[in-house]
Amino acid sequence: MILRKLLILLLVLGSCSLFAQDPSVADTVIRKKAFVEDDPVVSMLDSLATLKVFKNSMFLNTPASQPLPVYTDDQIPTFPDSVYRERITSMSIESPFEYVYNSDVKQFIDLYAYRKRGLTARILGLAQIYFPLFEEQLDKFNMPLELKYLAVIESALNPIANSKAGAKGLWQFMYGTGKVYGLKTTSYVDDRFDPVKSTIAACEHLSDLYSIYGNWSLALAAYNSGAGNVNKAIRRAGGAKNFWIIQRYLPKETRSYVPAFIAASYVMTHAAEHHIITVDPGILFYEIDTVMVKKPLSFDQISEMLKIPYEEIQFLNPSYKQGVIPATAESPFMLRLRKKYIGSFINNEMMLYSYKTRKGFEQDSLLAIAYQNSRATKEYKVKSGETMASIAKKFHMTIPELKSLNSLKKNSVHPKQDLLVYAAPPRPKTQESLTHPASDSTVKQEHETPPPPAVRKGKPEAKNGNAQTADSKSKHAGTAKSGKGATPKYIYYTVQSGDNLWDIAEKYDGVTVADIKKLNKINNASRLQAGQKLKIMPAK
Repeated sequence: MILRKLLILLLVLGSCSLFAQDPSVADTVIRKKAFVEDDPVVSMLDSLATLKVFKNSMFLNTPASQPLPVYTDDQIPTFPDSVYRERITSMSIESPFEYVYNSDVKQFIDLYAYRKRGLTARILGLAQIYFPLFEEQLDKFNMPLELKYLAVIESALNPIANSKAGAKGLWQFMYGTGKVYGLKTTSYVDDRFDPVKSTIAACEHLSDLYSIYGNWSLALAAYNSGAGNVNKAIRRAGGAKNFWIIQRYLPKETRSYVPAFIAASYVMTHAAEHHIITVDPGILFYEIDTVMVKKPLSFDQISEMLKIPYEEIQFLNPSYKQGVIPATAESPFMLRLRKKYIGSFINNEMMLYSYKTRKGFEQDSLLAIAYQNSRATKEYKVKSGETMASIAKKFHMTIPELKSLNSLKKNSVHPKQDLLVYAAPPRPKTQESLTHPASDSTVKQEHETPPPPAVRKGKPEAKNGNAQTADSKSKHAGTAKSGKGATPKYIYYTVQSGDNLWDIAEKYDGVTVADIKKLNKINNASRLQAGQKLKIMPAK
């Protein structure tokens, strides 16, 4: 807790924005002019137009479920300022927020209720998935439930939202701020995209900001631009702690942040009066459940075996950036699925882990990914003259790893660019197993020796834990000649249900998956069978 408070103190002195802060973004405080298209709020709304989940045929308009006044299908109602003012005043009475109506707020009501009303209808649909989750966490933190509308202006409830400044997810966390609140980022997993983890982090961050200002409007402004910018604006305004007084001293995009929040709160509350019909996402919060994944698993495996649309798995689990869950027994991961698929997952879990997809995913390659994912990351600022290749070499990475970790498409970097890199070189796999140690019964089976001809006729096998040996003239299956007459000692391992080559190689020093494949003539298409005996030759 002390460490977190120290990190927060450093954070408020900087400008760790959780919302897009690209300095090139045009002034969003628009009083008489129309919004420019690169406005961050508009940009997040537009991102919903290409959100794949809405292209599914099951996502249909459902006007029958809407408590709408009597309107014709194409009617778009308008209201005088007095109606807006009355409704927003009523909202303010029932809320700890200072809801006001002015020209800035009106501009954003025009955005949500008129100019982008089709996208607002999609937000209303996504709210059926995310608002119950937000409200549950806000209630646990004893915070105003109206804070759920903050995610509307942050990400338009797009779970894969990604700003130009590098903010990600429903709550638009920057890397540094997310790290302060326990959100981890690797090549394969980004907790900033995790709906539950990011919501908890947002509650913690907003709670910390409110403890600084004691005012929700200022806390929201600090959430956007960083507490340092809000503190400067307060000083320039003579110490006033009122958003509308310090507004002119805030960064351009932050001046519109609170007005956008008020407008989003209003339109989401009064969508029916504006004849905005919810686009049904086909999934409700209460239809979603979770299971724990204990071994590496790909979305392709889940989709093909359980007959679940790939895009649905991807939509519900946006934190797995490459469609791979790098889980291990020591580090399980959570998977979100619709409840109707949970039973099938549990009943077929072990088969899922070993299922080979049409794309050729194998447990061995997935385990390698899980190991790679365990490497810690840190931030690095590109220096003049450095290239992607030189940076990758410096941090014991490949160029594809560096690009993947930073979601880069090009092989170029520029000075002062912030990158994520691995904090340490990769560890040899024999130093740290990613699976549980073998049980006593498994250990005995690991060291079984091949039965000699007499044993095959009915005599009991020796299980003394030592490999059988033979001289160079022996014809036993457990020996083979190599080099100048040397007789290497093999160990025979009996395959158990759920085993894979990576697990088996982990048990023996100096043994690799490739060694086992070569020694036992296993190709990529071969599958291990329970009871199968594998020849192993450990390092001396």
